[in-house]
Amino acid sequence: MTDSIAIHPCGPLAASIRPPGSKSITNRALICAALAEGNSTLSGALDSEDTRVMVAALQQLGLAIEVDLTDATLKVVGCGGQPAVTSAELYVANSGTTIRFLTAMLAATRGTYRLDGVPRMRERPIGDLLDALNQLGAAASAESPRHCPPVNLTARRLRGGTARILGNISSQFLSGLLMAAPYAETNVEIEVQGELVSQPYVQMTLGVMQAFGVAVFADDMMKFSIPAPQRYRGTAYAIEPDASAASYFWGAAAIVGGRVTVEGLTRSALQGDVAFVDCLARMGCLVEESTCGITVTGGSLRGIDVNMNAISDTVQTLAAVALFAHGPTTITGVGHIRHKETDRIGDLARELRKLGATVEEFDDGLKITPRALRPAAIDTYHDHRMAMSLALVGLQQPGVVIHDPGCVEKTYPRYFEDLARVCSSRP
Repeated sequence: MTDSIAIHPCGPLAASIRPPGSKSITNRALICAALAEGNSTLSGALDSEDTRVMVAALQQLGLAIEVDLTDATLKVVGCGGQPAVTSAELYVANSGTTIRFLTAMLAATRGTYRLDGVPRMRERPIGDLLDALNQLGAAASAESPRHCPPVNLTARRLRGGTARILGNISSQFLSGLLMAAPYAETNVEIEVQGELVSQPYVQMTLGVMQAFGVAVFADDMMKFSIPAPQRYRGTAYAIEPDASAASYFWGAAAIVGGRVTVEGLTRSALQGDVAFVDCLARMGCLVEESTCGITVTGGSLRGIDVNMNAISDTVQTLAAVALFAHGPTTITGVGHIRHKETDRIGDLARELRKLGATVEEFDDGLKITPRALRPAAIDTYHDHRMAMSLALVGLQQPGVVIHDPGCVEKTYPRYFEDLARVCSSRP
């Protein structure tokens, strides 16, 4: 892909689209299928950098995984709880789910492993997960004094017991711990200390685990009991379209008008990010649900105050929509997104100001006051969500250019092609 891409304004939309499979579900299902006894078929799986990194790491560990890009299917031969390869250096690029889920998974096996990634990964914290694993009998450490990767792991199976884990940095720590816990030698109790961010992602984890035959007992999402030892069972598992990706197309309808239907997602989806449409409804859009999907029709937009802790991957999408609203939009409850692929508060604020907005930054969010927009070249900081969300501004405002559009490979390689196709549809 080129070094930059110019976004061209378009008129009101009349489109339907089915985004690729959920990255979050795909990588969770891969962990469960890899540990399982028996074979699994994952249909609707996402093909992206994050999922390729996970597949490659599992294959390096000796897992047999057949990838069919034509049918978006992954066939996984489970290892029964112990990978064939017991010593490896694994590269995870900048995939948070891969390093966090693999670290926990491998702690429940036997072997010696080192996990590392790109320079930004060496700035992303993992110490809370390592502390919790060590409470269960692991021997895991981070090489960085700031408790960031590379991770060194001398795996000797988890003995079980009680682990306490902070919930305010990333729900992925808890999700990784939950998926590994059934392979401990005795029962596991996990207690969350403080606020648990992105709770719907933990509920997603529990749903995937249940589909692979493992029971977890949750007490108000703050205490979890996992009987152990248990084993995942190989299964045929269908993966939903990615709800975070869907937010861009719903956001496009909000910005330029018309209607966009995202197929394959309803409010009963495992992914909490479907609740993004509720934000759009509050801003003035019409939201309709059917058995086929969810449709958003654009309307006169007004600013809102919203805590987006539970749907934080859609913060940048809402910020793009907020530029076209009457009155300010205030987003709170998302301090943890400063630790994502980039600082998704500070760097987002910088790019919104380039476009002409007045932005007040908080520790846990930002206030966006729309002003007359202007052309801008948007830096993406190697963050796929920065590229995908702020491209939406160019559907209405001429002169928007997205630098490093190839960063969308992380979760949605064909995003700009699909966006162009949606924008070519007219009422």
